[in-house]
Amino acid sequence: VSLFPVLYMGVASLQSTQEIYSGVHLIPRQITWSNYVQAWQQAAFGRYLGNSVLYTSVVTTAVILLGSAGAYAFARLRFPGRNALYYGLLVFLFVPIPGQFIPLYVVLVRLHLANTQIGYMLPLINASIPPALFILRRFFEEIPREIEEAALVDGAGHFRIYTRIALPMARPAVAVVGILTALSVWNEFVLALIVFSDQNLMPLQVGLQTFQGTYFSQYGLMMAALCITTVPIVILYVTFQRSIIKGIMAGAVKG
Repeated sequence: VSLFPVLYMGVASLQSTQEIYSGVHLIPRQITWSNYVQAWQQAAFGRYLGNSVLYTSVVTTAVILLGSAGAYAFARLRFPGRNALYYGLLVFLFVPIPGQFIPLYVVLVRLHLANTQIGYMLPLINASIPPALFILRRFFEEIPREIEEAALVDGAGHFRIYTRIALPMARPAVAVVGILTALSVWNEFVLALIVFSDQNLMPLQVGLQTFQGTYFSQYGLMMAALCITTVPIVILYVTFQRSIIKGIMAGAVKG
């Protein structure tokens, strides 16, 4: 039941509009690859796809680096106000981005970041760091302190322990953070409409919405456009999922 709409989307993307209107056929009578060519060219999906890949890559990388470093500091280092700062950051988990649109836009305008790629990515990074801290801190706290103490005896500092020991051991949690962040950024729609006025800077989801409004009655083209927007993130999800399973299985047995 869950996979049937996805299956039909793929099948319909290879059918002509006339065949789609004639009824549901799970096997195309004649494969129409021109749907993908026409959708890619007429909707400028190449530009939108490049933008989404850039935004997703930069935001996900920044969240993993900043979130893991911050989570390690909160889990292992002792400094004044540590818990107050940590829980203060977690408060942002309860404040969705749409609730911050007006003050956020005012700040971006005053900083001259409105209608810029940096002005779009910074709020996404800021919104994704609190859940990354929450997930990764719990994982770093479960790492045995004997490993860290042995590294300190050998002369390693906290940064080296973080990069050489803690971060590699946290690969399952990092994969989870990467999946959640990438999915969130890839599917983001509303913030782009607020930040951007230049159509050339829009992400893929905005381009899909524009394409849908133009070619609403041509279902073959619409399904091809949906496949174009869906396949990259599915590939990314499957890749990270394998990393999660491998990490969990590797740490399932002690000794």
